[in-house]
Amino acid sequence: NMQAVVMRQGKLAMSNAPIPQPGAGEVLVKVLACGICGSDLHCVTHGPQLLASAREVAGIELFDPEEPIVLGHEICAEIVDYGQGARRDRAIGSRVVSAPFLLRPQPVTLGFGGLDTPGGFAEYMVLSEDLLIPVPDDIPNDIATLAEPLSVALHAVNRGNLGSDEVPIVIGCGPIGLAVIAVLKMRGIGPIVAADFSPSRRAMAEALGADIVVDPRETSPYDSWRSVAAAADPSQYGRQTQMFHGFPFRPSVIFECVGVPGIIQQILAGAPPCSKIVVAGLCMELDSFYPTFAIMKEIDLAFCIAYTPQEFAEAFAHIVSGRLKVEALITSHVGLGGVEEAFARLGDPERDIKVVVLPQLDGG
Repeated sequence: NMQAVVMRQGKLAMSNAPIPQPGAGEVLVKVLACGICGSDLHCVTHGPQLLASAREVAGIELFDPEEPIVLGHEICAEIVDYGQGARRDRAIGSRVVSAPFLLRPQPVTLGFGGLDTPGGFAEYMVLSEDLLIPVPDDIPNDIATLAEPLSVALHAVNRGNLGSDEVPIVIGCGPIGLAVIAVLKMRGIGPIVAADFSPSRRAMAEALGADIVVDPRETSPYDSWRSVAAAADPSQYGRQTQMFHGFPFRPSVIFECVGVPGIIQQILAGAPPCSKIVVAGLCMELDSFYPTFAIMKEIDLAFCIAYTPQEFAEAFAHIVSGRLKVEALITSHVGLGGVEEAFARLGDPERDIKVVVLPQLDGG
């Protein structure tokens, strides 16, 4: 048996569980590190809403609320054994990362599975051999787990389709907003304007490469954008409309990384004309906005979730190369016994940004 943190009906608790068995083309791995993601928090606090949305939109049952669920999908692990038919390309004991999916006839999203397909808040789990990416010796286990949240950010920036003239605004400097800043900085896009109420997160945004960081209670991020996006050369102007003809500013892409009701309307009200808004924040409640704000400004509104396997591999490659410098995102480590308390702590933006679970850590 193994130790695992199990979610039952919105409550987390340590539990003994059977070690899962790898199927054809799969590997059994020992979990070395697993980051706590915002979607893990959502599963615990907004499980029914998340299930209802997945059922209504995609016709899938994301997980069974009546069954024990093992969360965790930001994974670094060590190969322990292979299932039948595996190629065995990597030696037992090799460290790997993987996008959190099992390539079965009925695909499994890891981190939302039961005891037979647990996520990373357990001592062992099963991964698909075809998705394994080796971890170089000089990359620590906890840093390797950042491949997953950086993939989310990379996908969001790709959805923004930014060119060299865009001046981005990042609203919300939680883990995904901060990761978006890191990706934008890596790509040389800027200057970057960022906004958050939390002093510690504003400091982290600056450390990760934001050029102007504001407390929105005191300074409008859109006024800050105007101070750096003004263009003397009309060839740098953003797209023009009759209502805002001659608007003498570079184009804007705004990343919504908060995910609470009312934020989209706030952004529509403040956004420059012809902006593109990329919604990366996962709002679990009904929201509303005035379409006229978007219509009159001819704003593009794009939504995004997750990433492709190629984006996951690209994000990890950037971490390995050192182009993405994101070590500062990790603010705490806990063992399995500390997961429940870490979930509570992550509700306070001044205490932590990214907590990484180390299942082998003694003392919880």
